[in-house]
Order: sequence, then C-alpha cells, then structure tokens
Amino acid sequence: MARNKEALVLLLDVGPSMCGVLQEVENICSTLVHKKLVYSRSDEVGVVLFGTEETCNELAKELGGYKHVVVARDIKVVDEGTTHALQNLPRGTSPGDFLDAVVVGLDMLIRKFGNAKGKQRLCLITDAKHPLRDPPQGTKEDQVDTIADQMKRHEIKMDCIVFRESGVCHNAVMDENDQLLYHFRERSVAKVVQVDSPTSLLGALRTRNVLPVTVFRGDLEVSSNFKIKVWAYKKTSEEKFPTLKKYSDKAPASDKFASHEVKVDYEYKSVLEPDMVVPPDQRIKGYLYGPQVVPISSAEWEAVKFKPEKGVKLLGFADRSSISRHHFMKDVFSFVPEPGNTRASVAVSALARAMDEMSKVAILRCVWRQGQGNVALGVLTPNISSVKNVPDSFYLNILPFAEDIREFQFRSFSNLPSSSRPTEEQQEAADKLVKMLDLAPPGREEILKPDFTPNPMLERFYSFLDLKSKQPDAKVPPVDKCLKRIMEPDPDVVDYQAPLIKNLGNSFELKENPKKKKARTQDRLIYAGADDQSKLLEEPSAKQIGVMGILYPPTEKVGEIGDNNPVQDFEAMLAQRSSPAWVQKAIDEMQKYTTALLQNSREGDDYQKALECVVALRKACIIEQEPKEFNVFLTNLYERFRTVDVAKFFQLLWSKNISLINKEEAPDSDVTEEMARSFYLKPEPSSQ
Repeated sequence: MARNKEALVLLLDVGPSMCGVLQEVENICSTLVHKKLVYSRSDEVGVVLFGTEETCNELAKELGGYKHVVVARDIKVVDEGTTHALQNLPRGTSPGDFLDAVVVGLDMLIRKFGNAKGKQRLCLITDAKHPLRDPPQGTKEDQVDTIADQMKRHEIKMDCIVFRESGVCHNAVMDENDQLLYHFRERSVAKVVQVDSPTSLLGALRTRNVLPVTVFRGDLEVSSNFKIKVWAYKKTSEEKFPTLKKYSDKAPASDKFASHEVKVDYEYKSVLEPDMVVPPDQRIKGYLYGPQVVPISSAEWEAVKFKPEKGVKLLGFADRSSISRHHFMKDVFSFVPEPGNTRASVAVSALARAMDEMSKVAILRCVWRQGQGNVALGVLTPNISSVKNVPDSFYLNILPFAEDIREFQFRSFSNLPSSSRPTEEQQEAADKLVKMLDLAPPGREEILKPDFTPNPMLERFYSFLDLKSKQPDAKVPPVDKCLKRIMEPDPDVVDYQAPLIKNLGNSFELKENPKKKKARTQDRLIYAGADDQSKLLEEPSAKQIGVMGILYPPTEKVGEIGDNNPVQDFEAMLAQRSSPAWVQKAIDEMQKYTTALLQNSREGDDYQKALECVVALRKACIIEQEPKEFNVFLTNLYERFRTVDVAKFFQLLWSKNISLINKEEAPDSDVTEEMARSFYLKPEPSSQ
C-alpha cells in the first residue's frame, strides 16, 4: 500500500438497541466518505453490519458461526457505491456480537492486503449492551488477546465508539463488554471513546486522516552546553473549507485527459501608454508612506528582511499565573522528546515534572525553519502523561508582542449610579439563566466537548457537495437536527424552563434599540431607552437632558456652564451628544469657565470650585479618549498662572495628585507616568 493510502473497514451495529441512532450513524459515515472523496480519493473502504437477521460473510461460509454478521460492501476504492451502502441501513432484529464483527473485519483486511505494510484501520460503532457468545476454547479475554496479536502482527489499529444515552443504568453485561474493549486499548491496538448523544456521535469518528507532520526537529536549547532533542507537531489547527478552484466546461467531452482548470494571466500596462505591456523586469513594488509612494526593489526588500537562525531557545521561566490564557495566539504545538532517544525522554520528563511541581512555564524563542522571516515567542506548558509507555511532553502556545495586543477601556458598572446597576432580583434571575444553560452541569458529562463537537458548517458543506454531485439543481436542504443542537440551545431545556426565561424578561425593562446616527466611538457605551435615544437625535433642549442620566448626572441647563452647578452643567452637555461636535463643545466650555474662574478669583475663594471643574474635565477626557485636550489645557494653565498669586491653586492640585493624563490611564496619551509625576516638580510659592 502507498504511504498516504488508508484501508478502512466500518463495523456498524444495527441491532434493535441501535435503531434510534442509526440515522446519525448513516450521517457520520457518509460524511467520512464525502471527505475521502475530496481529500483521499485512493483510500479504500469496506462496510460490515452486525445485529442483522441474516448472515453473509466468508468466515461463516468456511468455518461456520459468525452469525448475524453481513459484509455490506467489500474493501474497494471509495465511490458512490460506498455512499449507497451506508444509506438506509437495515434495522436488525438480533443482538450483535461485536467480537465476531471485529474478527470478520480483520479477516477482510488480511485477505485483501496480506503482509503488505500500510495504514489499515477498523472502526467499530456499537452500544455494547448485549452479551457476547462464549468462545469454543478459553475465555473472552483470551479471544481478545488472540485478536490483538493478529492486529499487532499486521499493524492494524481500531477505533471503538460506544454510544449510550445519558441516564442508562449500567449492568453486568455492559461492564464486561467495556472491560473487553478497554483490554484492546491496553494492548495498544485500539482507541475507545464513549458518547451519550447523537451530536457527540457525529464528532467522535475521525472523518479525515491527517498525517502527523513535524514543524520542527532539532534542539531545545536550554543553554550552550545543555540541549534536548525534541520534535514539534501541531496539536490543533483550524480545519478550513476545501479550496474551490475555477473549472471550465469548454473542453470537449471526448477528451479524457482534459483537466478543465482555468489559468489566469495578468498583464500590467502603463498609465501613460495604455497599449504597452510592462515586462516584469521593469516593474517594482511600492509602499505608501504618507502621501507618497516609496519604491523598494526586491533586492532591497530581501536585504532588509530579518533572517534568524533556525532553533528553539529557552529564554527563562515564569509563574503559570502570570500568563493569561486570552493572550494565546494561533495554533497549539506539542513538543515531544525525539522518538527512541532515551536521554531526551528523561530530560524532557525531568524538566516537565519540575515545572509542574513549581507551577512554572517556560518562555521560548522559536524559529521553525531556516530562512523564516519572523520569530515567535511562545509559552511552554508541561503535560504530565497519565498513560503507561507514553512519555511526558509540553504544549506550546504562541504569545503576542506589544503590537499584537489590543487595549480597550470599558466603563465599569461601579462608575454608574445605583439606579443603573442590577437589583438583587435581576441578579438572581440572571444567575438562574446561567445555571439553566450550564453545559457542564454537576454530576453529568460535559455537553459540546471540543473532541466530540463537529463543525456544523463543514458538515453541511460536505453533505451538500454530495447532493449537488447527484442533483445539480438541488437547493440547500434545512439544517440537520443534530447540527442544530450545536448552533442553538437545547429546545427541551428551553421549553421546560420557559417560566424562568419569562421571569428574566419581566425583571428587566426591555426596549427596542433603534439604529443611531454615526457618532464617536464612546457613543456605543451609552445606555438609554429607545424613546430617549430618538429624542437625542434632535437639537439640544433643556427638557431633553434628563434622559441621559446614566454616564453623567442630569440637569435642566444645557448649552452653557453656569456658576451654580458648573460640574453638573458640564456633565449634562456631555450627555446631550446631539452631534459629534457636542463633546468638543462641552470640553471647550469647561476650559474657558475654569480659566475665567482662576483669573477672577480673589484670595483663593474659588479654588475649590476650580478644583472640582479640573477633576471633572480630567475624568471626561479619559472617558472620551481625549487626553491631549486636557494635557495641553493644564500645561498652558500652569505656564500662565504659576508665577502669580494663583500658584497656590497648583499646590492644591499637587497635594490631590491631580496631574497630566498618562499612558496607563489613556493609551492615546503621549505622557509617561514619570512625566506626570514630575509635572509639579518645582511649584512656585505665592508672594505675600
């Protein structure tokens, strides 16, 4: 057999206890065939059914026994016939013996390929609820050992998927069957998984065979004198849609060697001479730099490229708690010791266990291949093995650089008035909703496990692709009910808890949120009702200001800042937001009022009011992401008044730690913390 070719025999239980889930079995097996037709057209598949009323297999004809086992399709290259064999599976009437089915499938592979090396696999899908027949000699465990020896000799692996709905009580027969399947796993010839829903059944079968290709083979360099031989594989990677290419039907039907592919050629023409084609040696790439285009030749671009040496180097260790999971980027890699290298296995195990005991992670500098144009920083997490004969390893997650992190500031509920915070009743209703839709309820298996949850878009795509191959004019069918369980909440749970959901709606005042005119970024953080928002789109008026009492306290005065309540007037102007310029107008008005207040102050009688105005202005500039407005204002104010009697006011600001807005408070600021602290470094004393 070819290296990338796989031979697979599906062993499907169609006994009476499996009738309720056979439709899902058909779907999962059909999806497997669809993917093989796309990615592995040379793979071969056979189908064996057990639990049927009739018997049809070579071993029954030659040796007798092996009853209620039918070979529905011999091992052949995948085609439409394979799909037909998996449709409308018969509903069996006799309990199935999965050991008989395994022996029949094993015999089919040995008859077909003999001692030829290659990827050969059995896939068993059953509920394993019925007792197995006793073997003519020995015990059932002895029979499993004999089968496992044959599988090892011919390098045949098996996947066992046991389907049992949640709530099913285990009995002695089921426990015995499970032990037999686990015995296959202990002999290192099988993988056993148990699922409890049709949706998880869809994701349990490995429908696409992905080769384990290393992304790195080399040294994990701890120091110049200490290096560990490791191999790195991709542990997770996004499964994308197959590439859609352009094909043409212009080739004659009689041409059997026509590829039907469409080739696209590009021609570049001069703007000054539209009829002249510019050859490749006269073209050069350019990059926008302000209003101009800077040409950079391929030689220059190659010269400025960073060309690091291939290798993985340890930079140091950090506490596991200091690395946030939301900083993990891209795919996950698995670092394993070099196969067959005992020293590497011991070194990896010692390092992994030491890191696990100390709750540490390692920071690595990774360059996967020679000539790679970029360097990745990653965090190495120990993975201590719990299975015999499986060495310890590491997981690697890529970490972001400073430019990759997005800093967003969102207003906290603690800054809102008490009227805008959830009440105890509302909080309790929300808590009950979370408990109702908990995907990992106490005492039950987790729902929608990543290992058993298929991508619904891919499942629909392959199913529709098969349908279009048979019916070119077919329309997109409705979503399968099993896929809906991934995309939507469980309808049974929702119906059962309908009063709880209704209570949640009654606990909150729900209003339609109409579309608003495009405004500043911070406008989306305002919480207001639909009626209130529609009024805000009109011109500002004194009566409208009260509806925005969420971010800023309401007042009846809008459009100017008065002496009675300047801070409230300022916050009301900010809450108005009838146009994008309204916030700037409020800031300008507060700056003018504060300046006039200090200029007309006598012996500091207005310092406290001015202090409140500066504090309100500073807070608003942080919220509205306008730090430069405040910093420029405070700097000009300080330069203007620090040498006169008003200098005492800046001493008051200094004592209250009110200074420039720094980068930690607003990312748009160009002022560091040190610059903000030293702003009042030498306050001028007032003249007496």
